[in-house]
Amino acid sequence: MNWTEYKKQIKQTDPLGKQLLDEAEAEAEIISAMIRRRADLGLSQRDLAELCDIPQSSVARIESNKITPRLDTLLKIFCQLGLKLQVTSMSGE
Repeated sequence: MNWTEYKKQIKQTDPLGKQLLDEAEAEAEIISAMIRRRADLGLSQRDLAELCDIPQSSVARIESNKITPRLDTLLKIFCQLGLKLQVTSMSGE
């Protein structure tokens, strides 16, 4: 069984496991978008940190998923990267 099959099985059989996997995937998607955009703009972690007036170590810890940023920090970073955090209904409404 590969990872994709395992995740599918967990999501179908374990409600808590599904919730945890969904949350981890959403967080990874947000962080990946941040990293891609920073790279596309040619910014180093230090450059981004200076633009956001936060320590470079904070950017590094966020990007390596060692910490979950506060919403205000995430919005500050996204603003500097020209990204928008969008909230949508999970039911598709």
